[in-house]
Amino acid sequence: MPDRNRWVPATLVGDRVETASARSLRLAAPDLGPALAGQHIDVRLTAPDGYTAQRSYSLSSGAAADPVEITVERYADGEVSPYLVDVVEIGDAVEVRGPVGGWLVWRPEADPQPVQLIAGGSGVAPLMSMLRTRRATGSTVPFRLLYGVTDPDRAYYRDELASMVAGGGVRVDLRYSRRVPEGSALQPRRLDREDLAELVLPPHADPSIFVCGPTGFVETVSDALLALGHREDRIRTERFGPTG
Repeated sequence: MPDRNRWVPATLVGDRVETASARSLRLAAPDLGPALAGQHIDVRLTAPDGYTAQRSYSLSSGAAADPVEITVERYADGEVSPYLVDVVEIGDAVEVRGPVGGWLVWRPEADPQPVQLIAGGSGVAPLMSMLRTRRATGSTVPFRLLYGVTDPDRAYYRDELASMVAGGGVRVDLRYSRRVPEGSALQPRRLDREDLAELVLPPHADPSIFVCGPTGFVETVSDALLALGHREDRIRTERFGPTG
């Protein structure tokens, strides 16, 4: 098996603009080991003077995908994300290592229960990996995604999510904290217990629940899920935020 702690070369072979501040990058890294749905990799950049900076990014590509994909949100004061969103071009090289992580992971062959995904902002990336794995493996496990964003322009993967819903077995609900789509009857507000009671699979369905987003979002959602009667051992969470 490849050494997951060893830095290996990766080449940008494809990209896609997700939002005004986010870009998906497809990286060919032949020496990178196969990933599970929900894992992440580290990306390292090296300046001409030898200075290096590295950050961890969730894989948004499905399990064992080749090339792999990450989706990067630009942080204005970041060392790595502005380069990956605005500068790196097709054919450019970076270094990567991994994949890493065994907690926020969905294994279709081992977990036949319905799956509930709950994402805040760019936290949808590893959950998209699970959705893509479901599609690639032909799994019929029911999936729901509750996705909270500030406004419609900040939602990732909109067309692909719509195609998954049309294909059956997947339900996607978006909620907006600052601005709703034009003509929508929704009111802008943060996800709360009422939303979770209405839109999340009920406790009696015994779903596998995966929650990813900023720390405050994850804590609020987790507390509400427990209050609604979901089992703590069925809830897996991952928090993130800018470095520095």
